[in-house]
Amino acid sequence: MAGFLDKAKQAAQQALDEAKKGIDTGQSKLDEHQAKRETERLLAEVGAAVYAQHRQGGSAEAVTAALAAVDTHVATHGLVGFPSSAVVPGPTAAGPASSDPPPPPPTTQPGPPQT
Repeated sequence: MAGFLDKAKQAAQQALDEAKKGIDTGQSKLDEHQAKRETERLLAEVGAAVYAQHRQGGSAEAVTAALAAVDTHVATHGLVGFPSSAVVPGPTAAGPASSDPPPPPPTTQPGPPQT
């Protein structure tokens, strides 16, 4: 009889462990979704501030404040929610992506046509 109770206890513990794992996974996905929504909201604020500055006489301070909010969010959550086309290597609020200087731009020299 003791063997049966041990097996039942072990099965209950395993079910509890699986439930906790599921809850942790769900919470992680919820946190990521909320970070993405906040990213979208902050980027919309940046866009609105830039549009107002360029088309409606808005202030540069509003753009700077909106960008600072994005920098704070990125420092906390990383680039979660940023469109992949918007993520480019380079300087961030934390500093340059690399200590190497950028390569010089390509130069084109006129020459004879190639056949």
